[in-house]
Amino acid sequence: MAFDIGMIKNVYQELPAKIEAARNALQRPLTLTEKILYTHLHKETRLQKFERGNSYVDFAPDRVAMQDATAQMALLQFMQAGKKQSAVPTTAHADHLIQAKLGASKDLQESMNLNNEVFNFLGSVCNKYGIGFWKPGAGIIHQVVLENYAFPGGMMIGTDSHTVNAGGLGMIAIGVGGADAVDVMADMPWELKMPRLIGVKLTGKLNGWAAPKDVILKVAGILTVKGGTGAVVEYFGEGAISMSCTGKGTICNMGAEIGATTSTFGYDESMERYLRATDRNDVADLANKVKEHLTGDTEVYANPEQYFDEVIEIDLNTLKPHINGPFTPDLATVVGDMNAKATKENWPLDVEWGLIGSCTNSSYEDLSRAASIAKQATDKGLTIKAKFGINPGSEQVRYTANRDGLLEIFEDLDATIFTNACGPCIGQWARYSDPKNAPKNSIVHSFNRNFSKRADGNPNTHAFVTSPEMVAAIAISGRLDFNPLTDTLTNEKGEQIKLDEPTGYELPPKGFDVEDNGYQAPAEDGSGVEVVVHPESNRLQLLTPFASWEGTDLKGMKLLIKAYGKCTTDHISMAGPWLKYRGHLDNISNNCLIGAINAFTKDTDNVKNQLTGEYGPVPATARAYKAAGIGSVVIGDENYGEGSSREHAAMEPRFLGVRAVIVKSFARIHETNLKKQGMLGLTFVNTADYDKIQEDDTIDIIGLTDFSPNQNLSLVLNHADGSIDSFEVAHTYNQAQIEWFKEGSALNLIKKQNT
Repeated sequence: MAFDIGMIKNVYQELPAKIEAARNALQRPLTLTEKILYTHLHKETRLQKFERGNSYVDFAPDRVAMQDATAQMALLQFMQAGKKQSAVPTTAHADHLIQAKLGASKDLQESMNLNNEVFNFLGSVCNKYGIGFWKPGAGIIHQVVLENYAFPGGMMIGTDSHTVNAGGLGMIAIGVGGADAVDVMADMPWELKMPRLIGVKLTGKLNGWAAPKDVILKVAGILTVKGGTGAVVEYFGEGAISMSCTGKGTICNMGAEIGATTSTFGYDESMERYLRATDRNDVADLANKVKEHLTGDTEVYANPEQYFDEVIEIDLNTLKPHINGPFTPDLATVVGDMNAKATKENWPLDVEWGLIGSCTNSSYEDLSRAASIAKQATDKGLTIKAKFGINPGSEQVRYTANRDGLLEIFEDLDATIFTNACGPCIGQWARYSDPKNAPKNSIVHSFNRNFSKRADGNPNTHAFVTSPEMVAAIAISGRLDFNPLTDTLTNEKGEQIKLDEPTGYELPPKGFDVEDNGYQAPAEDGSGVEVVVHPESNRLQLLTPFASWEGTDLKGMKLLIKAYGKCTTDHISMAGPWLKYRGHLDNISNNCLIGAINAFTKDTDNVKNQLTGEYGPVPATARAYKAAGIGSVVIGDENYGEGSSREHAAMEPRFLGVRAVIVKSFARIHETNLKKQGMLGLTFVNTADYDKIQEDDTIDIIGLTDFSPNQNLSLVLNHADGSIDSFEVAHTYNQAQIEWFKEGSALNLIKKQNT
């Protein structure tokens, strides 16, 4: 039986009437996205036609999921909300704090030794507040959610940008910051700007070396890292129906890399097969009774241009394998074009590592298709040229793959089987003792993100994203430009060998199996559970509420940093070794903006302290301003805050005294996170005004006493030479969000309403 089956029954029972009401309100056929959004309106939200890209709407998600790195701060915030337990089904997953180094057994034990305090904290908080806890080694949050919790037509939020993986099972699953999770767990409305809709019509059927991963790699090449911002991507067509459920999950998962709010597919037989294979016959039976409501209306898919804001069509029959990167996931290259491009750009052609797994390509199907390529190396006398690493997605996948001999195939090539955890994908890969001075090299992986220093901390690692089967082929060849469609390899006998096309299993032929899935159910009554945080801990720190707005315009603030170019959440709050401080706001704030490029010096973590005239680290400079009672301002470029849902990227500057972040444009999640923490997230009306910011500026923000929706504020730059620049800056705050600002944070407002 599925988890939370009672909740799922209620969703499906109410679905037909709610969809009929939504169709009447909009007076037209509905996309799948609209069906799910309009049937999950908060009970206090009046049903009406909301304007895409403009209307703020309150929703009531069905569930919440949190990974361990973000769960710490989310739960520390929830402890202040004044609630006895979570209002909706919620889980926390210990998957990020496990470093990849030597292999599963040693790495898992080392993580338990190093992070025991955090894991005990998460386990006790989950016990107290009725939250399910998936212990270290149980698996990567998004794969575990797909196997256990995702259901067609449902809506969930998760404190990780790749929550969208659940779209593979027909959900609307949205990555958010921890403060958003607290809203839902506290039975408050969850706010989202009604997204635009991008329809992707898939025709034909994947064949040969083409994989589901290639669909999203191509889409990323079309839309770029910001092309999906503020939009839901809905896939449909015969090509969509022909793909497996986990393949759909892969596509949705990497939708985070185009900035999309989420991605989803309509319910079909592949989802039913997956539900039944993962012991959820009850969910499949319920879904089948309302299946016409779990996909877009026929008229929508027949004439998509009338119902979507943008339509992309991809012919799967002709789709070729892609390799995206380096340093950005949207730099798409068709496999046969890599040699010319790599040579031109001076990318290393020799590949040192091939990595398969993560939340997006760690299913049984992925491992089986990659194993079919790996086995050819053994059978045909080929010597693998690169090192091999495997991250199974869950203990259920690992156990079943091991039972069926898939892991043995990789081990025959001396592959390292890492823990069922995130490891290299999120910067937890201990590959080098001194990563900052490590050599220039190339790796290929089936992950999502490939920003500089992402996997191993080495700025010289050129990481390329491709499908699991292509990772296997390239690892065997040791060449970035290897094209398995046309190229041959020389075996031990000197023969020229051409790799056969990959084969695999959508689902394990003998079914899934597992001895211990790693799940800890919460106590039925958590009132007696005590959550202990030692005052001297360097890993965990109870939160002190942020101060409320003083009721005046903000004057006399100092420029902290003017960030130049790409500034992702990795640049604002790095992962890797800093993950251990995710529950300690003071300690982790020492990584604040240390990866951002200073526009004036073009280096990192080196900014001018206007009080002393000296240059030094960004966090130390911010602390100096804070100690002097002076607010500070961060200036940013385009798509500021791209990447993960990392709310620390908003909480750290807030903690260090930053009052406003002013940029050319924001990534969605980060802008929301800034608002939640009581910050001013503003944009230049004229992007050229970015150039007016000078290194010694003292900055005023005028108009806050009349702060209101759709009314610009004024920015005054007091330059060191006595001259002044003044211009308007825009914002997207609605009245509720303005109240967050006035109270000092959204959490402060929740606490006020619950006391």
